[in-house]
Amino acid sequence: MSEERVHKSGFVSLIGRPNVGKSTLLNRMIGQKIAIMSDKAQTTRNKIQGIYTTDNEQVVFIDTPGIHKPKHRLGDFMVDSALSTFNEVDVVLFLVNVAEKRGPGDNFIIEKLQHISTPVFLILNKIDQVHPDELLPIIEDYQEQYDFDEIIPISAIDGNNVDRMLDVVIKYLDEGPQYYPEDQVSDHPEYFIVSELIREKVLELTREEVPHSVAVVVERMVRDEYDKVKVDATIIVERKSQKGIIIGKGGKMLKEIGTRARKDIERLLGDKIYLETWVKVQSDWRDKQTYLSDYGYKNEDY
Repeated sequence: MSEERVHKSGFVSLIGRPNVGKSTLLNRMIGQKIAIMSDKAQTTRNKIQGIYTTDNEQVVFIDTPGIHKPKHRLGDFMVDSALSTFNEVDVVLFLVNVAEKRGPGDNFIIEKLQHISTPVFLILNKIDQVHPDELLPIIEDYQEQYDFDEIIPISAIDGNNVDRMLDVVIKYLDEGPQYYPEDQVSDHPEYFIVSELIREKVLELTREEVPHSVAVVVERMVRDEYDKVKVDATIIVERKSQKGIIIGKGGKMLKEIGTRARKDIERLLGDKIYLETWVKVQSDWRDKQTYLSDYGYKNEDY
């Protein structure tokens, strides 16, 4: 009689300075978009939990905001949120971009890692952008800074070596229950993920003109008499000039943001949707705790 295989489960944190590919990796492992991707730094603001489930394992990944030097209260929230996961998880994945030299942000994270007992993997991302011969000196450099439990080179964008990384992560997990249903890919409510998909399109289309002074609040999601899901969302900016950029000439930019976001939201929900968006100016919202709470950045989240 064959021995029944043990079910393993656990929590894994994705840590790294801004723009090293954490959200890309999370989406790759989960198999669909649940974290927004942008080439702007500090895209991820809340801890996004992605859930990877097989017959024998369940791994809950926490994608944290990129570690950076805070410039306002929202920045403080983002860094505190990232650091808080270090001792809450079974494994920490420290992502670095091998196409860039180790910088102050990487050193700041390494310094914080010295104080934890959780196993830490060094994940060398973007290996598709460097020659294989360049990897060994990079590995040696990081090994001199910290005694990593595992060192794994990957490319999150094309999936190279990601399956092997998952296998190694699972070896470090203990026997445990299935925390979430097998078809659930995130513990964030759909409202949150929908708002993130809209915010991604704002960042994608407005580029440097509208920086991180953008929040999106989904006011409601209801099914109408035509069996479409109606989504009402408000885009919040800090200045009137930013509102003008997002609306665009004759409303063209806002329409394009809505069109692109709607396609992603329909894929997420598996439903036809009708998306209506508004733009609202709220001066200095990133520095006011009341607004941070209203827009989903609550202290109890970290």
